[in-house]
Amino acid sequence: MMTIMRKSPINVRAAAKEASHERIVQAAARAIRRSGYDGTGVADIMKDAGLTHGAFYAHFESREAMLAEAVDRAGAESNGFGARVIAAVPAEQAFQALIQAYLSKEHLAGIETGCPVAALGSEMPRQAPEVRRAATRRIKEMIDLVARQSPDWGQPGVHERALVTVATMVGTLMLARAVDDAALSDSLCSAALKRLAPSDA
Repeated sequence: MMTIMRKSPINVRAAAKEASHERIVQAAARAIRRSGYDGTGVADIMKDAGLTHGAFYAHFESREAMLAEAVDRAGAESNGFGARVIAAVPAEQAFQALIQAYLSKEHLAGIETGCPVAALGSEMPRQAPEVRRAATRRIKEMIDLVARQSPDWGQPGVHERALVTVATMVGTLMLARAVDDAALSDSLCSAALKRLAPSDA
């Protein structure tokens, strides 16, 4: 006799809640990069996720808890993009490819889906500890990703050079997005790329 297993109502509800939670975090991860932390309201996020405002507290204890998950997700997406860039090229080209992708015109224009550090860095000191903690963890992951692609990986000083590289990458992207002069924006990215990963390296 064959037994047919049916999903219990509890499992169906749990799966639906998980899918809704995922939509909220995805919407919030895009919104914080587009509008900043202060410009990201719960009502707008819930609307973008296709849910009612009242459903928010079924998923999060507070707005700060949502923001912490959102910045964690944004950081994971950004670092995941970097990892995919690295995986697509030979090992000896990984460092340069990573920096080229980060300082590309596509990344410059992709604020909503790009690096959350460049989009939100100046706002971080004013955020709740849980938001800063989530962002810090992803920044450390980014530094480690850069360090491991360095031509001198394993040598003394590589971590310090990775710190400088990441700081330069993020600072360059912030400035290139801030100015209203396209030529200056291009020059900032080109100069940083030339210094960080010269093509004849």
